Amino acid sequence: MGRRPLNDRLGRPIRDLRISVTDRCNFRCSYCMPKEVFGDDYAFLPKQELLSFEEIHRLTRIFVSMGVKKIRLTGGEPLLRRGLPELVRQILSVEGVEDVGLTTNGVLLKKHGPALYEAGLRRLNISLDALDPVLFGKLNGRDLGSDTILENIDFALKLGFEIKVNMVVQKGINESEILPMASYFKERGITLRYIEFMDVGTDNGWSFEKVVTKKEIFNLLQAEYDLEPVEEDYFGEVAKRYRYTGSDAQVGFITSVSESFCSSCTRARLSSDGKFYNCLFAVEGFDIRQLIRDGVDNEELLEAISSVWERRADRYSDERTEQTAKNRKKIGMSYIGG
Repeated sequence: MGRRPLNDRLGRPIRDLRISVTDRCNFRCSYCMPKEVFGDDYAFLPKQELLSFEEIHRLTRIFVSMGVKKIRLTGGEPLLRRGLPELVRQILSVEGVEDVGLTTNGVLLKKHGPALYEAGLRRLNISLDALDPVLFGKLNGRDLGSDTILENIDFALKLGFEIKVNMVVQKGINESEILPMASYFKERGITLRYIEFMDVGTDNGWSFEKVVTKKEIFNLLQAEYDLEPVEEDYFGEVAKRYRYTGSDAQVGFITSVSESFCSSCTRARLSSDGKFYNCLFAVEGFDIRQLIRDGVDNEELLEAISSVWERRADRYSDERTEQTAKNRKKIGMSYIGG
């Protein structure tokens, strides 16, 4: 299987692959899996519909041959997928994979962190939207306080993980946590990334009025701290990063709404049941699992996936309006991965 670097119709290469390993989650965050929709009787995917580790390993090799260098494991909550350290080992064994990360809510890190670290995983993105325990309990829909997550972050740091913390900011909900979160993670030398509230899926009640923009957050931080911009590490880096002057600690902004980064988007997504998506805001995906289980060989898979990427012209965040956000049916974040 020869290496075949690809560009889409807008000249964007494929560099990052986000693999959702499960559609299940132990939280019910309102912007992702609101409990009004994902109740106790919600029917998640049966095991046989999920991509197996063998299938994910095979697809990783194919995507790497197309130019992918970075893999991120997502969900749902990926730590709910049994045997995840074995999958990490398999992915790291693929020649050409330069980086593997995992996005998690952090609840199960004490249980699974040591085995994941031993398997070779080194980078974690941990979602935390508030320090205030009561507010955080409301936001996660499970009344779980933030202390559990903060303890697990400290535990993971001691294991040796490099950690970034992701905070989704919603106007009128958790703006009051912007500065406390900055102070807490600056002291610990952990990069905090503020994420503008996005209209992913159709269940989260998104509107422009609920977005706290990078500019608003930055102005709040600048009133307290001196910040200096940090150059991007690579083409297509999502976060706009700043360093606290006189410190190694950084803060980042993911600005999908106010400052779109569609023009440099190098990310592809693979859902837990094997659908290939070109965009976080996609309407439909390409069914790779069906091809695999129909017995196609690697060259046929490579051709099929390549043709999807080469036709790609997605630039939703450039084109977003209140009407498109309201009327366009999009895949839910818990299904496609963040």
